[in-house]
Amino acid sequence: MEKLTIQEEEAMLSIWQLNGGFIREILDNIKGSEMPYTTLASTIRNLERKGYVKPVKYANAKRYEPLISSEEYKAKFMNSFVGDYFRNSYKEMVSFFVKEEKLSPSELEEIMDMIQKNKS
Repeated sequence: MEKLTIQEEEAMLSIWQLNGGFIREILDNIKGSEMPYTTLASTIRNLERKGYVKPVKYANAKRYEPLISSEEYKAKFMNSFVGDYFRNSYKEMVSFFVKEEKLSPSELEEIMDMIQKNKS
């Protein structure tokens, strides 16, 4: 699956929040965006070409529905991210965030608790 541009991700976030929508609805849902309608329409056509959305025709308009869930995209994105930046090591990724002081000891304990609960 092709990686999304920042603009495409912004559009997909809106589509996921709405669980699909017409271009005007998607545009109205994008917070703080000054994106022109035509730019969003072009972006959504790219998303369709990449296999992220499908158009459903309603009279003369098209409503765009997601073909991939946000959870599926996050999983693919994170696997790619960890592979590209941390040599496929989630341990290295966590270590990086600890060194950068982005994770506190209490947050690490919470993570350990989550891991333990999923094992049982």
